[in-house]
Amino acid sequence: METSDEDLARAAAKGDADAFASLLRRHYDRIFRLCFRLTGRADQAEDLTQDICAALPLKVQAFQARAKFTTWLYRVVVNAAEDARRRATSHSRVAAGWGDVEQMRRAEATEAAEAVDWLQRAMRSLPQDLQETLALTLEEEMTHAQAAEVLGVSEGTVSWRMSDIRKRLRAMRQEELDQ
Repeated sequence: METSDEDLARAAAKGDADAFASLLRRHYDRIFRLCFRLTGRADQAEDLTQDICAALPLKVQAFQARAKFTTWLYRVVVNAAEDARRRATSHSRVAAGWGDVEQMRRAEATEAAEAVDWLQRAMRSLPQDLQETLALTLEEEMTHAQAAEVLGVSEGTVSWRMSDIRKRLRAMRQEELDQ
């Protein structure tokens, strides 16, 4: 019988390295996939995943099993992505203040040129709340109820966001076809 994530998390919180390693083996790919969906770039997703895994031994001590471990873990990932986005924004402002506007413009153009997938491009054009909702529910990774719990909103809000996402993506696609 396999030990539950919640039991492994409790053991890891008490310093059990084997329990922590088991949690990482089970969830590393899931963490990376969500990071990729939130950042849209493999290199950023790898860096963010590594940062999360490095911080996880301390963070797991705060896990109180009020929700499933995976729900708690998704919230950790979403928070880390938001923090990274804020840091990048702050860094961009500092760089712009130092006259590096052209360098930033070129970096943005390079990033746009590297986009390999229409959905990733379209997803990045959505508002942050819709991006997070889509990242959590894409390819049926999570149900609307699970995503709602991670995001701290109602299940109805997640369903509304998904409807809005579909409408926006159809409009983006139609606009591209019309051009």
